[in-house]
Amino acid sequence: MSLSTRVIAALGAVVVIGAGTVGGSIAYASNQGKPAEREATLVVGTSSVRSGPLCYNGGKPLDQAQIEKCQVDAKKAGKDKKLESLEVEAGNRVGVGVDPDTGDRGWFAFTDGGQQGQSPIAQEVKGSTFSGTVLASTLLNTSGTTTVTVVEADQKTNDIYGVWYFELHTAS
Repeated sequence: MSLSTRVIAALGAVVVIGAGTVGGSIAYASNQGKPAEREATLVVGTSSVRSGPLCYNGGKPLDQAQIEKCQVDAKKAGKDKKLESLEVEAGNRVGVGVDPDTGDRGWFAFTDGGQQGQSPIAQEVKGSTFSGTVLASTLLNTSGTTTVTVVEADQKTNDIYGVWYFELHTAS
């Protein structure tokens, strides 16, 4: 049984195109750089936004003055509409993701909403990079804008290393 010239030419074309595609994909991937470090992701339903920390001290713990300044800066950024945000409905599920280094050190996330004025999304997470999801109706406040705070913290020393802020805007 012999292959026809047409079949051999077609197989050769597939091999050449396949090799070109793999080579192009490798070149594209190598130009993308390293994954972003120190990012947190807010997930609402099937939408998400990412952000770097608003407060970070190069991997060293934040002191009390830096933490207080961070809170002031977050309020100003929220007022100036400079925080990453997503629209949310009460029936949506909300989750938070962090980079692997933050996951290794430990982190937690909460909102300024809910029945107690502070509602957890993730509590004392270590080793995992995703919180799972929580029903939005348990996280939201009545103002229409809910702040989500993500904190990288060492659970043994209670040192804070980074803080991210996001906003949830309740859909009308």
